[in-house]
Parts: sequence; C-alpha cells; structure tokens
Amino acid sequence: MNSTRRQWLLGLSSLGAGAILIGCNKGVTSEANEAKEANENAEPEVTATEDLMREHGVLRRALLVYQETAAKLQGDAAIPPEPLQKTAKLFRDFGEEYHEKKLEEVYIFPAVRKASGAAGSYADILIAQHQRGREITDFILAATADPKISSGNVKSFANALESLVRMYEHHAAIEDTIVFPAWKQTLNSKQLDEMNEKFEEIEHEQFGEDGFEHALQQMAAIEQSLGLSDLAQFTAPPPPAK
Repeated sequence: MNSTRRQWLLGLSSLGAGAILIGCNKGVTSEANEAKEANENAEPEVTATEDLMREHGVLRRALLVYQETAAKLQGDAAIPPEPLQKTAKLFRDFGEEYHEKKLEEVYIFPAVRKASGAAGSYADILIAQHQRGREITDFILAATADPKISSGNVKSFANALESLVRMYEHHAAIEDTIVFPAWKQTLNSKQLDEMNEKFEEIEHEQFGEDGFEHALQQMAAIEQSLGLSDLAQFTAPPPPAK
C-alpha cells in the first residue's frame, strides 16, 4: 500500500472515530439535559407545615360559604340546603376527622405542650374549640338534611354558622402564626422530613392518592353552585369620599 492511500485510510478512520465520540457525547449530553429538565420540572416537596396551612385554606373556603349563607339567611333569603350539607360533610371529613384528629391532636399539640412558650398554653383551648366545632357541624348536618331549612330554625341556624366562622377564623390564625411555627421549631431537619412523609402517608390512607386535590375540587363545586366562585365579587368597595 502506498503512503498516500495509507494516510487517506488513517484520516478516514480518525474521522469515523471522531463521529462516534461526538455521537456518544451528544447522547450523554441529551440524557443529562433531560435529567436536568425533569429535575427542574419536578414538583417541590410539600413540607408538613405548608401542608397544614394549605389544608386551612380549604377549611377557610368552607367558612366563607357559611359566612355568606348566614348573611343571606339573616336577610330572609332562601338558601338551598344541599350545598351546605356538602360543605358540612367536607368540613367533617377533611377538617375534623383528618386535619384535627389525625394531625393536630396527635402530632402538633402534644409537641408544643412539652415545649416552653406561648404555643403550649393554647393546646387545651384549641382542642375544646375542635369539640365545639364538631357539635355545630352535627347541628348543620341535621338542619340541612331535609329539602328545605325549617323556617322556625333559620335564625338559630344562621347564628350557629356565624359563631362557627368567628371561632375558627381566630382558631386558624393562632395555629398558623403561633402553634405551627412553634411545632416546627421542636423538630430538627431529619425529624421534619419524617413528618413530611408521615403526613403524606396519613393523607393517602384517609383519602387516597389525591386527597387534597379532591377536597379542592369539592370546595370549588360548592362555591360554583352558590355563586361564590368569582373572586372579584369580594373586592372591597372604595372608601367614602371625604
């Protein structure tokens, strides 16, 4: 073989090897980019304290239904009982049986009782309010079981709704601003991670894989049925002119 042909074959061989290497590098780069993109697009983990507060968000939306309903009933407006029955059942299942009994009363309140500070002093009051809330939920479920709310029961029903809203608005505010932060301070990072997993596990046991999302869907449907789904309607009017 002459030297010219040998050089030509060597050059061709080098070109082929280079192409293979470039192809391999492109494959590795592509996989790395895909992995990076998947990691960037992955939903961040919901922490235990965030979980508690967003559950409060669902319950506050239920309280808004009660508040708006009470105002209409006090003004002698007719209200269909079915959406209120659904709201009370959601409040019972998601709020009382799960959020309060399975999370707050088992994990949160015992921990803050042991810790020094103001949070521990609220535990007994918060539990008493949980119990009172269950009594009022029983009353709401009974009052909305028939196709129409009894005319002789309307005012007392509206008063019960207003008292529940007033209690739980303050109740949730104390938990969000004092109790939950104090509870978080009792945990190190490893323990907090364990609580994240524990709370998610309890939620899945109670409601299945998408329990929170299902509660949101239920709440949105209730709001829609009562004409409360448009956030703009709750915008405050401008202050009076001077």
